[in-house]
Amino acid sequence: MGNQEWKKTKGIVEVSKASELQLSKETIYKYLRANDYERVGPGMYVSPNDFVDELLVLHKRCPGGVISHDEALYHHGLIDREPMMHTITVYSGYNAARLKKSGYKIYYVNRDLLELGKQSVTDQFGNKIPMYNLERTIVDLVRNRSNFEMQDFNMALKTYARMSARNLAALSEYAKAFRVEKILRGYLEVLL
Repeated sequence: MGNQEWKKTKGIVEVSKASELQLSKETIYKYLRANDYERVGPGMYVSPNDFVDELLVLHKRCPGGVISHDEALYHHGLIDREPMMHTITVYSGYNAARLKKSGYKIYYVNRDLLELGKQSVTDQFGNKIPMYNLERTIVDLVRNRSNFEMQDFNMALKTYARMSARNLAALSEYAKAFRVEKILRGYLEVLL
C-alpha cells in the first residue's frame, strides 16, 4: 500500500475512503499501526511525520458545520491571538457531543441561519474550509459578547471599523436576521 493513495486526502487517512481502494479494514489498520499513524478523529489518522491541519480535521469531522467565532476573528485579522480552542457553528439539534469531548467549542444556530455569511476560505495550509465572512463574524461577536474577553471584543470592533473592505449593508442584514441591530448600532456609532 503506497503513500500516493493517502496524499489524496491532504495527509489525513480516512478509513472509509481507504476502504474504497478495495482494501480490507484489517489491512488498513495494520498499515496504520505499523507506521505509527495517530488517530485524530473517528476513522481519521495522520502520519507522525505530517503536521496536522486541525481546521481541516474539524471540517472533515463535521462537514455541515462552519468555522466561526474566535477562529474566524483570527483568520480575518480582527484579533492578533490565535484561539486556544477551535470553534465551529452547527445547526440546533446537531449532536456535537464527540466534538465537545475532543475539545472543540460549539455554537448553535437555527438551521435557516447556518448558511448566512458562509464562504470558503483557504487556511494557512492551503486547504479550503467553510468559514463565516467578516460581517457574519462581527454579528457573532456581538451576539456572544459575554463569551469573549473584553480586550478581544474591543480590538475586533475597532479593527473592523478601520477596515476599508467592510460591507455595512451585509452587516446590517445579518444583524437584523439575528436581532442584534440596536446593540450593534450602539457599538458602531461610537467607532465610525
